[in-house]
Amino acid sequence: MTHALAAPSSWITRWAHLLAPGCTVLDVACGSGRHLRYFAQRGHAVFGVDQDVAAARQQVGTATLMQADIENGPWPLDTASGPRRFGAVVVTNYLWRPLLPTLLHSLAPGGVLLYETFAAGNETVGRPARPDFLLQPGELLQVCAGLQVVAYENGFLPDPDRFVQRVAAFAPALPGSAPAGIPRHTL
Repeated sequence: MTHALAAPSSWITRWAHLLAPGCTVLDVACGSGRHLRYFAQRGHAVFGVDQDVAAARQQVGTATLMQADIENGPWPLDTASGPRRFGAVVVTNYLWRPLLPTLLHSLAPGGVLLYETFAAGNETVGRPARPDFLLQPGELLQVCAGLQVVAYENGFLPDPDRFVQRVAAFAPALPGSAPAGIPRHTL
């Protein structure tokens, strides 16, 4: 039975215009595929990875999906020259700190990182509550130190009550190419 798919994150939809037209989008821990569907409808090729991709496969037939345990196994998108590169990497409601450098290396030059997950303080309103799953103040900015950060938020959001950290950032463009970031995109 097919269930209704949750709406995409408002953070993701707010900054989706930063993606280059038609670029390939990687959704890490893609779950049911809500962001895969959103970007596929916007004309992007979409690639999802998760421990269980059955729900995403049912919801987004056009997605390329890879079932993998990304916390206990090797990164499944490695090539002989390193991680496969994407025009955008999207992550929501997921944190596995050892994977963060790989995600940054998975961005193509000028690619966009859209990341949103739970932050310290969430333990006061619900789950997740373990520090392993909560970003510390400024932690996502530190992770993105080599990127051009366009937007960053850290704090409390109501309905449902939660503490989040989120970022929209560009990977450096190749020398001699059009500049990445705000000059080529409108906010």
